[in-house]
Amino acid sequence: MNYADYKRFDFLNGTGIRHSLFVSGCHFHCKGCWNAVAWNPEFGQPYTDQIEDKIINDLKDSGKTVQGLSLLGGEPFDHPDTLTKLIGRVKNECPDKDIWCWTGFHYEDLLHDPERRDMLNQIDVLIDGPFDITKRNLKLKFRGSSNQRVINVNESMKKRQVVLQVQ
Repeated sequence: MNYADYKRFDFLNGTGIRHSLFVSGCHFHCKGCWNAVAWNPEFGQPYTDQIEDKIINDLKDSGKTVQGLSLLGGEPFDHPDTLTKLIGRVKNECPDKDIWCWTGFHYEDLLHDPERRDMLNQIDVLIDGPFDITKRNLKLKFRGSSNQRVINVNESMKKRQVVLQVQ
């Protein structure tokens, strides 16, 4: 897996101050995508143990300043093995941090794929659905089009139905 960017102290992608990892590679190719350069899976730099350690150490060193980690793309769920490992480390080594993830997949579809479901099970908030330029709305928090949902994954798993995150 390659990653397009890693941003420390990001204010835009989730609640609070966050660190954000932008992965490379996306098969959705949404018209109007703001990060189309990351569609190419070869874009950016190789994701290594060193960058993973940096993310973990940055989260640990941030104390209460940083609320959590955001995963964006490209398409994070195209890399379930690598990102499930990272998320697992965050959950184990930084238990006070939450995980937000943006995906073009729908929540319901992720439930039917064992690898992607394992990753989904460890995420706290999921913004699902492809960006749809015909439903673009700049007034929405954390999403670009009205077809996308901000989902509380933990509650959704418990209730076995989609529960939207209170914003």
